[in-house]
Amino acid sequence: QVQLVESGGGLVQAGGSLRLSCAASGRTFSSYTMGWFRQAPGKEREFVAAISWSGGSTRYADSVKGRFTVSRDNAENTVYLQMNSLKPEDTAVYYCAANFQGGITTTLRRYDYWGQGTQVTVSS
Repeated sequence: QVQLVESGGGLVQAGGSLRLSCAASGRTFSSYTMGWFRQAPGKEREFVAAISWSGGSTRYADSVKGRFTVSRDNAENTVYLQMNSLKPEDTAVYYCAANFQGGITTTLRRYDYWGQGTQVTVSS
């Protein structure tokens, strides 16, 4: 019922910036929280950031706090992840996910729908 499509990934030098977008369709008038997760080579998928329906509440992993900013534009059915001061360890496939079952959460299994991911590669 819900489709999520990430975009904006690519190759960037350490210290650079990227802005990821996640466009939602199919259930765009329903309230939902949105999370960003990432999975690096040889690593488990991990929480990055999350935002409530209103945008009034956000959560960040300690590893990205102060560098990444999550935001959303419900009129455009889009959630963003602004990534600044990128480090090689940020290299991963980044996924957006939607949770329709409650408030903001950092728990992967609480999310109901997932995008296909977008590759972010940060070179030294």
